[in-house]
Amino acid sequence: MRYRVPDLAPETWHTAEIDVEKSQFLAWVCHAPTTDAFDALLQAAKAAHPNASHHCTAFIAGPPGEQTHIGFSDDGEPGGTAGRPMFQALQGSQIGEIGCVVIRYFGGTKLGTGGLARAYAQAVNAGLETLPTREVVERDSYLLKVSFAHEAQARAWCDEQALPVQQAEYDGNGVSLTIGWPRDVELDISGLENRLKTSIELQRT
Repeated sequence: MRYRVPDLAPETWHTAEIDVEKSQFLAWVCHAPTTDAFDALLQAAKAAHPNASHHCTAFIAGPPGEQTHIGFSDDGEPGGTAGRPMFQALQGSQIGEIGCVVIRYFGGTKLGTGGLARAYAQAVNAGLETLPTREVVERDSYLLKVSFAHEAQARAWCDEQALPVQQAEYDGNGVSLTIGWPRDVELDISGLENRLKTSIELQRT
């Protein structure tokens, strides 16, 4: 599976702001591969804006479609008017490993339940519009065993196929390269075998 994630360093946030009927909505977005990463975002938002009316949240700590490590909160807003529309905006983006806090400063005008839901979703979408992202490729690890003489050619082939070499171990028989094979690509090393003119041992790790 391949999907986009926020291209942000740990404990850094991407921000956006909208105003609706004099209420200010500040969206903070982070890369959240774990729930702990999202918790760091929430604590930072609360520390930076302790006097805000609400700190509403939504996160998906996994790939798009994740069903377990997810969550959202209205933080005192009427039920279903903040966290859920925020979560739905994140889901619709098809971006994984993402968390968002929307900080609201009440402007004195009540927006109603529909107005609140729209405002929170709009705040998240404003953050997503300019969010830097990168692609994540889910991979399985395989052990590729070759002779010392073939190591350079094997590494070159891996580079050409965009296969990361995660580790190399050497012994008296040659070198074992641990490579990351994309889960959405059929396993096929015939091209390398043709280049080296030898059969190659490949093991799942």
